[in-house]
Amino acid sequence: MKRVLIIGAGGSGKTTLARRLAERTGLPLIHLDSIYWRSGWQATPPDEWQAKVAELIAGDSWIMDGNYGGTMDVRMEAADTVIFLDMSRVRSLTRIIRRGLRYYGRERPDLPAGCPERLTWEFVVWVWTYPKRRRGGILRRLEAAAHTKDVHILRTPRDVEAFLAAV
Repeated sequence: MKRVLIIGAGGSGKTTLARRLAERTGLPLIHLDSIYWRSGWQATPPDEWQAKVAELIAGDSWIMDGNYGGTMDVRMEAADTVIFLDMSRVRSLTRIIRRGLRYYGRERPDLPAGCPERLTWEFVVWVWTYPKRRRGGILRRLEAAAHTKDVHILRTPRDVEAFLAAV
């Protein structure tokens, strides 16, 4: 396990798992949200983002958390381990609301300066519809990748703890 990709819906626990796994393994940690977003929640332009991801995945080892469908294939190809946090939509929604209340109007440690926490209706809808709109495609990608990658699908906090205990 040298190049670990962690994906899942907002609120599924990607950032927390990535941090904990980095603490256990000593692998470099990359939070894609902290790189993609610029001050004022401005997105990185697509061509610049593609180049940045290519630079990031070229590293010898890393733990990378984040979705970003436009670069999912290249990140998955570069990874030797893929972890999909397939949490229930209720759990993910509860977590984003809790996080939104905790950090509302303030900057989270895993986001860049100038991006205060916000909870938008669009994000709530994205999290709620993630299982229907995204999950199937991700599971198909993971099934295809399972022949060459170490794939883990973690569905509960207990699964996460068991995975971490085995590392």
